[in-house]
Amino acid sequence: MNSGINAKWIETCRDELVERYPVLKPLSEDFCGAARLLAGAYAGGGKLLVCGNGGSAADADHIVGELMKSFAVPRPLPGALQQKIAQVEPETGGYIAGRLQRGYPAIALTQHSALISAYANDEDPSLVYAQQVAGYGMPGDVFLGISTSGNSRNVVFAALTAKALGLTVLGLTGEGGGKLRAYCDVCLAVPAKETYQVQELHLPVYHCLCLAVEKTLTPFNVQGAC
Repeated sequence: MNSGINAKWIETCRDELVERYPVLKPLSEDFCGAARLLAGAYAGGGKLLVCGNGGSAADADHIVGELMKSFAVPRPLPGALQQKIAQVEPETGGYIAGRLQRGYPAIALTQHSALISAYANDEDPSLVYAQQVAGYGMPGDVFLGISTSGNSRNVVFAALTAKALGLTVLGLTGEGGGKLRAYCDVCLAVPAKETYQVQELHLPVYHCLCLAVEKTLTPFNVQGAC
């Protein structure tokens, strides 16, 4: 486990998740594994790349929103960085520094419409996420593929590419994990098959995953449920 990680929050968030959603108890071990991998990547200076289709694309963007700003725990910038910003221009810089928040770097590969449409037109629509993984991904980063079936070609191809580049690969899927599971270091396969039911269970899983990372990495004595 990387230094700077307060790992007790991972188990705490897992326990609270399972208490509120007993159907997710079979994911207990995988949840902790995924949270440790993501927190460890951030502690080591890595970032998250995340993608999906349809509702899962919206979930990808939602995850980025929770990680790139404060979710449930205050995340002021480190004091040294605040001072650097304030030194540029004391009044304006001080205002900015006091309101910016520490973000855990995350990129939703679903949001780059010009790139996606250009690549889909020029090359292969099923590789639009893999192309971005090839461009953004570095060893030490994490790729999270969201697919209710686990068989979405563009997500599976991106996961394969991430694996080849040395990224940690996480999956968020429905029951079984589909083809995506083969490329995952950890696959969070919720116990449901119908798309809407899978998506209903994905939300509490990734909310608690984001919160576990935040509580684990944020240097505050935080309390509260997922």
